[in-house]
Amino acid sequence: MADFGFNEHHQTEVINYMRFARSKRILRLKTIDSCFEELKDSRLVEETFTVDEVREMLDGLQVVVRGEVEMELINTAHTNVLLLRQLFSQAEKFYLRLQSDISELENRELLEQVAEFEKTDFKTTNKTNQETSKPKLAPLNEGGVSELLNKEIARLQEENDKLKSRLRTLESQAMSALDEKTKAERALKDLQKVQGDQQLAAHSQEISSLEDTVAALKEDYERSLNATAASQKDLQENLISAKHELLRVQEQLALAEKELEKKFQQTAAYRNMKEILTKKNEQIKEIRKRLQRYEPNE
Repeated sequence: MADFGFNEHHQTEVINYMRFARSKRILRLKTIDSCFEELKDSRLVEETFTVDEVREMLDGLQVVVRGEVEMELINTAHTNVLLLRQLFSQAEKFYLRLQSDISELENRELLEQVAEFEKTDFKTTNKTNQETSKPKLAPLNEGGVSELLNKEIARLQEENDKLKSRLRTLESQAMSALDEKTKAERALKDLQKVQGDQQLAAHSQEISSLEDTVAALKEDYERSLNATAASQKDLQENLISAKHELLRVQEQLALAEKELEKKFQQTAAYRNMKEILTKKNEQIKEIRKRLQRYEPNE
């Protein structure tokens, strides 16, 4: 420890503080380990998990571990403040003004030396010096470091109990939410199945109705087609009958005309007119002869 410029008394005080910090660190690490073990014992009871379940467990574990680490960092900062307060109080009794260089706290070389000191000199320090040396740094309480550790352990145990209770509550809420989700999914599947059956029945009914409509239209078409064929046949028969009737009427008309002409020729007027025409023709012939005699040139 010569590199740090500590005498035996200061070295003993540094070792005491490092032991105190180490005990708190080990206790906090055990608490974090217990969080993982508790998660394993309480949640890892099934062989398979869904992605959502794993994400939920990791999120819950993250919250717990984050709280433990954050609490340790806060307690470490507060403990350092109390240590500085003791140093400043003792320095003021001797009218000393202490100053600190914050930049040295980030000095990697010095930090590595402190880590090496913790591994070697911390274990081989003379225990006699720890017992005979009169500490100048008075502890915060009369019980000393042990009482502080006991109080810290009690506080951590209480916080651990609260976290366990909170974790059980969160697990219960998560299980309830999972049950609700399962019920909702089951209800959704049932609803989809019912809707699918209803749609299938509606489609079947619609298809049956369309088939009936097509059958009715086909029947009407066939009936209309048959009626049209029968009407056409009747029209052809009527046309043939009309032609026969027309020929018969024409024949009767021709016979009537011949009969009428025959009857007309047998009448007295017809005979007289015929005699008159014959006389007229003879007279005309006689006149022509005379003319030819008197007018030969013409």
